Amino acid sequence: MAVEGFRARHAAVQLLGAVLSEGALLSQIATLPNGPLEALGPADRARAQRLAAMTLRHLEQADAVLDPHIRRAPPRLVQNALRLAVVEMAVEGAAAHGAVNAAVDIVRHGRKTAHQAGFTNAVLRKVKADFSGLPPQRLPRWLRQPLVHTYGREAVSMMEAVQAKAPPIDLTLKAAATAIPEGTRLSTGGLRLPAGTQVSALPGYETGDWWVQDAAAAMAVRYLAPRAGERIADLCAAPGGKTLQLADAGAEVTAVDISAPRLARLQENLARTGLAARVVTGDVLTFSDGPFDAILLDAPCSATGTIRRHPDLPFVKTGEEVAGLVDLQARMIDHALTLLAPGGRLVFCTCSLLPEEGEDQLAAALTRHPDLTVLPPPEGTDPAWHAPQGGLRLRPDVNAEAGGMDGFFIAGVARKTG
Repeated sequence: MAVEGFRARHAAVQLLGAVLSEGALLSQIATLPNGPLEALGPADRARAQRLAAMTLRHLEQADAVLDPHIRRAPPRLVQNALRLAVVEMAVEGAAAHGAVNAAVDIVRHGRKTAHQAGFTNAVLRKVKADFSGLPPQRLPRWLRQPLVHTYGREAVSMMEAVQAKAPPIDLTLKAAATAIPEGTRLSTGGLRLPAGTQVSALPGYETGDWWVQDAAAAMAVRYLAPRAGERIADLCAAPGGKTLQLADAGAEVTAVDISAPRLARLQENLARTGLAARVVTGDVLTFSDGPFDAILLDAPCSATGTIRRHPDLPFVKTGEEVAGLVDLQARMIDHALTLLAPGGRLVFCTCSLLPEEGEDQLAAALTRHPDLTVLPPPEGTDPAWHAPQGGLRLRPDVNAEAGGMDGFFIAGVARKTG
């Protein structure tokens, strides 16, 4: 009979294998038919995802304490079961007997690893599951090198320290919200709750008084400063946090995205919050409605600013995709500008830490379109967030002691009317 917690831990090991061996993202694996999570109940599903993410945040440390006890690399399933057990004990303080017995059981149930059960038990009985004194997991070289060049070694080390911890949960509140959970008010206007909070059990969830949205992501709509009655397009809108912000401000919102499944989630949130928006499934580059008073473009990017929430990204991405994304972003900016009414405003943002997807993209757009002027950042924002050439540069190491925020570049431009 399997030990307690076997199902969630076994699924977590399968998730690790898919990320590390197959280059799949956790978000993709979670929705696969016949995938490792399909047969699990909600509690086990959530636990499996949390365990996999936690292990990915501490893979380097786990390998550092395991390596002295392993002469030859074991099969991948065995290796990941060992890593999971060590991380559980070192990070969560899990009881050794539970973590060890579960790892042994996972290996014993493997199609080709049953003979490694004794080895797994022996290693875990000897290993000292203690990460104190070990540095946080480093970013991959393709990303770390340019970030050190841009922000400095100390800042990048602080980003890595923030990314090693499960992030807090940030909420954006409706203007008329009445059922507000207890939490810490943020300078960005949102509310911060501890990591691991069960969102659906909080007051105001059923009544749609708020939605989950990272503090940095919420700044894009603050920059746009929507006004009631304005026609506003939210391009690349899914999963919809910014659409909800715009609708809550009283704007007449059109939300466009190429992904129907992700737009379905947006529509669920619109229904839960009682907010309204026109939802369009389609390619932003061929969308031809308008003119709009304002446009928000959250363009596809490397997502390098979201590693604190998506620790699988460094193991899946290689940096080779960045050049193509930069070209796509430029084309989207140019197309979005054709949809603006005279004097209209465009806010462009990416959840990237790389200047070529942010500051450089703004500079290039201003060169291509000399009739644009850069809008100042919202009043009250920390001057340390202001990018020298205009816009906001938000980083994970901002307010690191309080959990940080996602990395974003956000800039607003307007067409000159004269």
